[in-house]
This record gives sequence, C-alpha cells and structure tokens, in this order.
Amino acid sequence: MHGALHVAKTGLSAQDTQLKVISNNLANVSTVGFKKDRLEFEDLLYQIRRQPGAATSEDSQLPSGLQLGSGVRTVGTQKLFHTGDMQITDQPFDVAINGRGFLQVMQPNGDIAYTRNGELHIDGENRLVTAEGYLVEPAITLPGEVTNFSVGGDGTVSVTVAGDPDPQELGQLELADFVNPQGLQAVGQNLFIETAASGAPIVGVPGEEGRGLLKQGMLEGSNVNAVEELVDMITTQRAYEMNSKVISTADEMLGYVSQQL
Repeated sequence: MHGALHVAKTGLSAQDTQLKVISNNLANVSTVGFKKDRLEFEDLLYQIRRQPGAATSEDSQLPSGLQLGSGVRTVGTQKLFHTGDMQITDQPFDVAINGRGFLQVMQPNGDIAYTRNGELHIDGENRLVTAEGYLVEPAITLPGEVTNFSVGGDGTVSVTVAGDPDPQELGQLELADFVNPQGLQAVGQNLFIETAASGAPIVGVPGEEGRGLLKQGMLEGSNVNAVEELVDMITTQRAYEMNSKVISTADEMLGYVSQQL
C-alpha cells in the first residue's frame, strides 16, 4: 500500500471517532450533571530511515535524521469534571453539588455507583431514589404526611410532618470523592463506577476535605458548551476532508504511474 494512503486512512478513522465524541457531547447538552468527553490522540510508530545523531564522517553527525510517521490513533477519552452551570428549579428534591464529589447510588446488583445528577424522587415506600428508581446511599426514608423537606449544605436531611412543628432529622447525604475522577467508568444512566484508575472512594460529609456543598432546589447542568462543540465539529470536518484529499491525490499519483509504465 502507498504510505500516504495508510497514513490518511488512520487520519480518517481518528476524525470519525472525534465526530462521534462531539455528537455525544451535543446530544447530552441538556442532561443534568453530564460531563463532556475529550478525545486524546497520539502519533504512531516512526520509520527511522536515518538515525538522528548518526555519524556521517569522523567529525560530523546528522542533525535530525530521517523519520517517517505512520499516522495517528485515538488513545482514549477523558471526562472533564469542571462544574456545570447551576439551574434554580425550586423543587425540594433537587440537589446540586457545588464543587467536588458524587452522590452514592445503590444499583440493583448491590454495587455502589456514583452520580452528579441530584434530580431525586420518592418511591412508593417514601425512600429517596434516582429517576431510575435506584436507592440513594445512605438510605433516607421519609415519614408519612411530610409538609416540609430540607437538605442542608452539609447533607443533613430534615423534615416537618403534619401536626408537629418541630423538624425531624432523618439522616445525612454523603459525598464520595476520588483521587482521579477521570479514571471512573461511565456506565450510562448518569452513573459512574469505581475502577483501579480512579482509586477507592473517599466518602465523607459535604463541605469537608475538599468536597463540595449541597444546594437544595438547584440542579447542575451539563458542562457541554454547544458553541465550542460546533466549532470543534467544523474543525473535524475540515480535517476529514483534508485526509480524504490525501487519498485522492495518492490515487491519482498511482494511476499516473500505472498509465505511464
């Protein structure tokens, strides 16, 4: 295969993957607590035709040599965990995390997952759950006939019930933090799970040890910037077109040679 054809093929594949990442970011521009992805590239192995620094005579060396690249590949995606815009909803069961940390969620298989989506609900047993019905950890169960529901900045959950003006403290929402949040594995449904790259969760009270505070009646929006993604889409499209042009040019060169010989 002509060398330029192979290099351009890797470029087309990389830009196609980049467009998929951009489209996923744009698709989730309104997803509560969504964190955008950034694709990471790296160049492939080089063919060393002339070694840099090789001796050309007894007293001289090659200043740069001759190195031919083999193209590009996608090496990974990175979640960017900067905080999204806070949206005021005035709904008592909406909770936003202002800073670092994740709410803990009990999955159906018994494993703990982590989320930035604080759009909570009440199930048929008066327990705090996510939109998918997964229990929030630590579990919070409300009594009957609640007239007021309150979540403090430190996660303290209090309620007022009919006939009793004094608030009752039901428990405390805790946040989990990680040494390397980018190492978490996204599993959909606004959930992440622990991996060896993320490290073990460090669970504690909101507002302590670098963890963020909870804000009731608010939600954290997606941190995707639609304008930035559209600009990246145009750049990706142009890069794809240029790699396609390389393939077309290499094909014309090969066609010229085959016709002349």
